[in-house]
Amino acid sequence: MRSLLCYGDSNTYGQTTAHRPDDRYPLDIRWPGIVRAALAGQWHVIEEGLSGRTTVSDDPIEGQDKNGRTYLRPCIMSHKPLDLVIIMLGTNDLKVRFNKTAGEIAMGVSALVSDIKSMPAGINGGTPEILIVAPPVIASDLKEWSGVFQGALEKSQSLAQELEQIAEAQAVHFFAAQLVVTSSPEDGFHLDVDGHRALGNAIVEEIQAIGWTDARN
Repeated sequence: MRSLLCYGDSNTYGQTTAHRPDDRYPLDIRWPGIVRAALAGQWHVIEEGLSGRTTVSDDPIEGQDKNGRTYLRPCIMSHKPLDLVIIMLGTNDLKVRFNKTAGEIAMGVSALVSDIKSMPAGINGGTPEILIVAPPVIASDLKEWSGVFQGALEKSQSLAQELEQIAEAQAVHFFAAQLVVTSSPEDGFHLDVDGHRALGNAIVEEIQAIGWTDARN
């Protein structure tokens, strides 16, 4: 059985767009769960989503635990050997307090890819396949989050292109979530139930398109 690590923020965690007691969609609703169900018996799907996670930055308000680079290495080493790592990050870096361009956010994702490549994280100590997923574009109406993401819409719209260039330079796989989903109008930057389903199904197709061989050992 192959192993997949889904490394992301609240949209990988399954943060709900509407208020629920635990603010999280059930396992079978969030997109890694859709992937797990579709690839049952073939893939072990590991969810590593954290609300507020950034690419490489400590959050001065929410804390250093939100730094995606700090946790990546122990996370990878805990779950190796891995066949595939999916990274979907960048939305939280759009917050005005980080003052980053889309290109700088993409460079943060590139640093994560380089970190993964530097570890014996794959099968037989090799490098796992890596898929960068550009997060969906945020909405123009961010409700009560508009101040937090002030000026972020334009950067969000160009982030996929920046990430695609990084993926090409790093020779890893790429998929733009905006091809199949939009951020929910409920809050402007999270996926709703339909969005999770659509993204999960699209990710399944991307995984199957990688062209895996049978020689895993």
